[in-house]
Amino acid sequence: MTNESLVLLVVLIAAAVVVLGAGIAYLVARRHRELPPPDVMDELTEREIEHPELREVDLDEVEELEAGVLEEEPVAEPALATPTIERPETPQGRLARLRSRLSRSQSSLGRGLLTLLGGGDLTEDEWEEIEDTLLAADVGVGPTTELVTNLRARLAAEGAKDPARAKAVLREELLGLVGPSLDRTLHATGDDDKPGVVLVVGVNGTGKTTTVGRLARVLVAEDRSVLLGAADTFRAAAADQLETWGGRVGVPVVRSHEGADPASVGFETVKQGISDGVDVVLVDTAGRLHTKSGLMDELGKVKRVIEKQAPVTEVLLVIDATTGQNGLTQARVFSEVVDVTGIVLTKLDGTAKGGIVIAVQRELGVPVKFVGLGEGPDDLAPFEPEDFVDALLD
Repeated sequence: MTNESLVLLVVLIAAAVVVLGAGIAYLVARRHRELPPPDVMDELTEREIEHPELREVDLDEVEELEAGVLEEEPVAEPALATPTIERPETPQGRLARLRSRLSRSQSSLGRGLLTLLGGGDLTEDEWEEIEDTLLAADVGVGPTTELVTNLRARLAAEGAKDPARAKAVLREELLGLVGPSLDRTLHATGDDDKPGVVLVVGVNGTGKTTTVGRLARVLVAEDRSVLLGAADTFRAAAADQLETWGGRVGVPVVRSHEGADPASVGFETVKQGISDGVDVVLVDTAGRLHTKSGLMDELGKVKRVIEKQAPVTEVLLVIDATTGQNGLTQARVFSEVVDVTGIVLTKLDGTAKGGIVIAVQRELGVPVKFVGLGEGPDDLAPFEPEDFVDALLD
């Protein structure tokens, strides 16, 4: 190739490069505009990623971004779901509803007694049938004998043959056995500006942790501040269950890892309760089998350690009403370890064994303070002797 041809080829290539560059510049800088600086392009890219609906880049907007006139629209943060705090039903509002439910579940006991007593003079066989009815309802041998003896004496002396009078006499005698004068107040007020401390004990399966959650609702409905302690550290789900109950009514829970020392959890709960100035501390304990003496001793330790911080003002024993006389065995052993001051009877619905109220009070010499009926969160109510007896006889 000659020198002239080589020079001509170089000139043509240079011309092509110039034309191609000009074309690219024209396409990129449409309407004589230059590409925005890299930082602006980065910002536009981020905006497109966050807002895929803005695929077209507005060149007017580019200029405003470069000039600092246009500010990127802030992206709204997703709103965090605010937990709904429930307002529990007041204890007074529960009584009528629970009485009607109790009446339905206990009607066989009341009907059986009234059918026999309202028929006039009773034979020995009929009196034995009354005894059998009471024993089947878990009233217990001693209270049953006492009730039948009193009924026979009064009906013979008063000559009560009409059903209405027989019902009135039976009501008075049953009410006397239930004990209307017993103190059924929940002692949940401490001294020296310390919170009341309520220790809740009972065998697994009686509804103990559920009772603690429901009792917290009762106290919240009375406008008291509450702190829960998950000292049942041997059952994996117990602390989670308690936190669920507390979260529904805005009550905090003190907990530790599974297998932690229950006494230390109780101690820390009461310590925090004093620091926070709460009104009541509720401590859930492990559902120890009453036949395991070592575990029962540990339950006594929980109480002793807690009282290094503040006195325990109430010890509630939770008993399943359907367990009958076995519940009395539990009650005896627990009372020897932690000095039970009150009874909570759960699962009293769906059974005609309401006589356990009389039997357990007679056995321990302490009152039934709460009864649980049904599965609802507010199906725990203070025990009212007159309502209970009236429900038996309705």
